[in-house]
Amino acid sequence: MRYIKRDMEALVVQTAYEYPAILVTGPRQVGKTTMLEHIIEQHDLPHEKVTLDDLSSRSLAKNDPAMFFQLHRPPVLIDEVQYAPELFVEMKKMIDAGAEPGSFWLTGSQQFRLMELSGESLAGRIAVLPLSSLSQHELHGTGSDVPFSVQVEALRHREDRFAPADTKEMFARMYQGAMPAVNSGARSNLAVFYSSYVQTYIERDVRRLLGNVDALTFLSFMTSVAARCSQMVNAQSIADDVGERSEKVKAWLGVLEKSGIIFYLHPYSNNQLKRTVKAPKLYFHDCGLVAYLTKWTSAETMEAGAMGGAFMENYVVSEIRKGYTNAGLDAPFYYYRDRDAQEIDLVLESDGELHPLEIKKTASPNAGMAHAFKVLDKATVPRGAGAIICMCESWGALDSKTFIVPAWML
Repeated sequence: MRYIKRDMEALVVQTAYEYPAILVTGPRQVGKTTMLEHIIEQHDLPHEKVTLDDLSSRSLAKNDPAMFFQLHRPPVLIDEVQYAPELFVEMKKMIDAGAEPGSFWLTGSQQFRLMELSGESLAGRIAVLPLSSLSQHELHGTGSDVPFSVQVEALRHREDRFAPADTKEMFARMYQGAMPAVNSGARSNLAVFYSSYVQTYIERDVRRLLGNVDALTFLSFMTSVAARCSQMVNAQSIADDVGERSEKVKAWLGVLEKSGIIFYLHPYSNNQLKRTVKAPKLYFHDCGLVAYLTKWTSAETMEAGAMGGAFMENYVVSEIRKGYTNAGLDAPFYYYRDRDAQEIDLVLESDGELHPLEIKKTASPNAGMAHAFKVLDKATVPRGAGAIICMCESWGALDSKTFIVPAWML
């Protein structure tokens, strides 16, 4: 399987020289262990690898963590560490006794639970790095990547480091998704790959968190959620689809978030913007999974279908988010919607300014698409330059405060 270079590699190497423990979290099969193994090999670092998918190793780690580390002395790479949280207390003892930077390299697929566990035991001693599926830059770009920003020099930088693509190619990228196994050539049949992926996810991750949930019911729930990507969360509507109580649906949504399948974009508001809505919007980390769950049979039908705009919005928001997380930064963005139906797809807060972004499937943007940007003038944080992200061929500007940016530059 061809290895695809990850933008997070430099950050991992940096933290390995500064922290005794590194924890890379993220959904199943996004390449966490593969990336760490590649870094270890590239930098000629001595590491033993232990996977807690192996039941004997897991049993020892849970029941006798001190003996586990006698058998597997640091530096050590431990895969799927969420299966043995008992290891964190033992690691703390070893770190406090003088374990060197880069002693513990950890991966796990239950992000929030692992952050909680590591924070309780290893606060200040561990670097937690969330990894998502491959970014557009990792798949189609060159050189180093930086988080997206609405600045002239930043846009010039991106233009030189990304591969141009037309609308057809962009929807082909969305439809295929960004999972390493698919994009490296290891798996060629998308339907078979995602079917296996969902089945494994439900059997190993969902049932571990929820107990013996019915697989078909949960799959129906995931399909209902996927059909609402890029929309405000409405638990009752999803509950009506699957015949479950809204309280159960909210718990299931929590599982999708904790296991890295979905993420939320929360509404922007401050004291001067009192009529804003409260519900978050929902997005998937991987558009290929959305396409599979919603049963689109090709990129062409997906582009022409009723969900074409929602797919593109999901793709754009997730790509911008990946740029921030790959750099080790929090994603400082929101969406805006008020009770007068004024809406801005994405609001990026950076350097003391708000930068509104509108996402459109068109290749011919116009100034009217940015009409809602002015509502942010009422906010206490000043409004900076904004942008319409669309399917145009090259970047430019509609006026002094509104850029047009092609989706292939994200």
